[in-house]
Amino acid sequence: MKSENYIKLEFPSRSVNESFARSAAAAFAAQLDPTLEEVGDIKTAVSEAVTNTIVHGYPDSIGKVTLRARIMGGGRIEIVVKDWGRGIEDVSKAREPLFTTGGEERSGMGFTIMESFMDKLHVRSSPGHGTTVTMVKAIKPKKLGR
Repeated sequence: MKSENYIKLEFPSRSVNESFARSAAAAFAAQLDPTLEEVGDIKTAVSEAVTNTIVHGYPDSIGKVTLRARIMGGGRIEIVVKDWGRGIEDVSKAREPLFTTGGEERSGMGFTIMESFMDKLHVRSSPGHGTTVTMVKAIKPKKLGR
């Protein structure tokens, strides 16, 4: 589907960049006039996706992360977070609540959180070649009048 507008950001997988990516996605989504709740949903989902990249994609190194966002027809925003890191052996297993490869301090809820805050979530991964997380959220049109 053709996009109405788009952005593409690239940054190293440093934890300080998670808040930047979250804020950039929210600022880009602002053109759809989302509610504060919708902005919060987008920020939370992007935060989870980028954190997964940092913690799981590049656990022992710094690598490249891209965030692409595009405005699509019908008031929808698509956000794609991609890395070229370790990849996921079993995506179905990784999407199960409480499953984690990140140690005891990780909750294993990243994909579950992304899925609950966005309308669509697609995860594509290949061990040794990285992971691509695609999320879509429809921004509800505002009612005119009182």
